[in-house]
Amino acid sequence: MKTSEINIRDPFVLYEKGKFYLYGTKAKDFGKHTAGFDVYISDNLREWSQPTECFNSEKFGFNREVNWAPEVHRYNGSYYMLATFTKENGLRGSYILKSEKPEGPFAPHSQTALTPDEWECLDATLYISKRGEPYIVFCHEHTQIIDGAICYVKLTEDLKSAVGQPKMIFKGSSPEWADKKPKGEHYITDGPFMYRTKTGELLMLWSTFVNHKYCQCIAKSDNGEIDGNFIHLPPLISDDGGHGMIFSFDNRLMLTFHSPNQTGFEKPIFTELEDTGDTVIVKN
Repeated sequence: MKTSEINIRDPFVLYEKGKFYLYGTKAKDFGKHTAGFDVYISDNLREWSQPTECFNSEKFGFNREVNWAPEVHRYNGSYYMLATFTKENGLRGSYILKSEKPEGPFAPHSQTALTPDEWECLDATLYISKRGEPYIVFCHEHTQIIDGAICYVKLTEDLKSAVGQPKMIFKGSSPEWADKKPKGEHYITDGPFMYRTKTGELLMLWSTFVNHKYCQCIAKSDNGEIDGNFIHLPPLISDDGGHGMIFSFDNRLMLTFHSPNQTGFEKPIFTELEDTGDTVIVKN
């Protein structure tokens, strides 16, 4: 099937041994009660296999409501899927699943949600520090705190549990280009993804709404690590596209994100980037 025929949100690509593995939130019913996730496989980013189930959330009791934002990382020889589900207490949280193959099947790995039990959270991504220490970066939902935040927490080496308390990186209202809203109106944060440039700068992709349009945003750590102060750069995509990630193959750097942000019409978009060392820009 063609890329234009794939209806998913929050696309994530893992490139392994010449093949592209595409995961995402099933767009049907905004990813609610969808019983898990599928994977699409391609040799060229244009033609894809039919979707194949890679995680059955119903089988493990995770299909309570949302099945959101799966992303797969290779870590210590295995494949780990980070994804958001509704917990038993009715709040959303991010879990880690595991498989020995990128196509799955995946099974629960973390003991519980890795985000705080009393928080409404989503969109965890895996980050490995320069010292090889694993962290998750995730969103504390605007639905609970009004001004949505992006936070991080350290993980145990086996990725089964969080260590210590999460720390906030920034709030949705913090960029100077953010909409100026009356008190009580919500600022959305979603889809963080970490990328280190060829000169060692640490970037974070994330998404929000500016002038009612979904945007792919970018921020840069001032010390090259997760505990730095993140400086907001101009949005990378500002016209109805976001929740993206970066992958590379054959000396090419690619951004994928979903657009339009309209239920039932979302598609994965692939755009080539240039790593300038200081940041990343859309390649002309």
